[in-house]
Amino acid sequence: MTSFTHFPEVPVIDFLKHAGNILKNPLPFHQKNFEALGDTFRLNLGLGNSVVFSRDPEFAIYALRDNQKNFKKTDIQTKDLAKYVGHGLLTSEGENWKTQRKLIQPAFHKKNLYSLLEVMVEAIDKELERIEVDTPIDIFPIFNDLAFKVVVKSLFSDAINAEEISRLQHITEETQKMLVKELRQPYKKWWFVLSGELKRNLNLSQEARDLLIGIIKRRQNSDSESKDLLDMLMALTYEDGSKMDQEQLIDEILILFIAGHETTSNALSFTIQLIGQEEHVQEKLVSEIDQLVDHSFFDILKESKYTDNVIQESMRLFPPVYFIDRQNIERDSFKGFEIPPGTTLLFSVHQIHRNASNWENPTQFKPERFQESRSVSNFYFPFGAGPRKCIGNNFAMYEIMLTIHRLLKTYKIEQVNKEIEIQPLISLKPKNAIVKFSKR
Repeated sequence: MTSFTHFPEVPVIDFLKHAGNILKNPLPFHQKNFEALGDTFRLNLGLGNSVVFSRDPEFAIYALRDNQKNFKKTDIQTKDLAKYVGHGLLTSEGENWKTQRKLIQPAFHKKNLYSLLEVMVEAIDKELERIEVDTPIDIFPIFNDLAFKVVVKSLFSDAINAEEISRLQHITEETQKMLVKELRQPYKKWWFVLSGELKRNLNLSQEARDLLIGIIKRRQNSDSESKDLLDMLMALTYEDGSKMDQEQLIDEILILFIAGHETTSNALSFTIQLIGQEEHVQEKLVSEIDQLVDHSFFDILKESKYTDNVIQESMRLFPPVYFIDRQNIERDSFKGFEIPPGTTLLFSVHQIHRNASNWENPTQFKPERFQESRSVSNFYFPFGAGPRKCIGNNFAMYEIMLTIHRLLKTYKIEQVNKEIEIQPLISLKPKNAIVKFSKR
């Protein structure tokens, strides 16, 4: 009979002693435990609850790809997030997820996304007009609006007005804030219910659904073809020839708002700060951009090799999705450790991406490392891994790349803050993302 060992454990008293700091930023606490206990440890939360944290890329590959059938998403996504955005690709499980993934995948093929490039650039250029020169500015609000507008315009083209866009953005951001409160302060669950705060946010979610119903109905009654994501999604058919019903279509659209704008705005903000810190990187980017100035958007994406390296390296250092959660269905084991059924696992993408076992000089910003011939796919997870790898990875990369091109054609980026500050919430957000732009 095989003998299994238990994961090294952080006692509940350590968790409670550092609870205040964990609420603000849990990453230093986890890093200290990784250094003391190794690449995988169990955090005892008390009252019989615990979470296993891991920065072992082989363990991540095992759960996300090699034995993915025995691992599902946790309640954080399938229940907590789902109550606000429904059961789209990000929050669904089992056969429902398989069916939806098979249906929606074609809409995000590269050839379909190419038809959206002009709409993307139009939205990008409009938001970049807000940039003030020769004065320090926080770029995150600009990129947050930019990313949301790009998603909205790619989805609906001209079928949505400015007031509806503003309202949908407000609702998306408010419900995200509420979810963070619920996850970080579970002991206040009773207060969120009693005070009516939870109900107010659920009502906001319903308002968003009602807005989307109106937009969909306008499109259904329109004679013109828009060739945007909404048209693509509405045209998709299941194997039996049927189409998505209205509720499922809205669920998928709401997921696109969440997954398609927040992580992209975070990645853009971190990338621009890194470019501002390294003059030689910026010069090399500008040189590449100048060579492609008269090229089509398609050719820009195809030929911008160094820009791609810069984005990849930025997401290595500051992965917007900095943890990936899973829970095993049946008893399992890995490297001699026992994994009882229902164990909650959190894979630290942030730590995997900064582990010296995987990367040389891991805290250094070095885009050239992605030009090397060796594959990094087994220890690089900015979009996840396996069958549930983010379906919108190409959409995000195109948007970030085109934004960098449009920005550096006109502006020079100057460093203001010496250190890049982070704010770990549902995603890894920038804090005080202050830079200065000057006309090139």
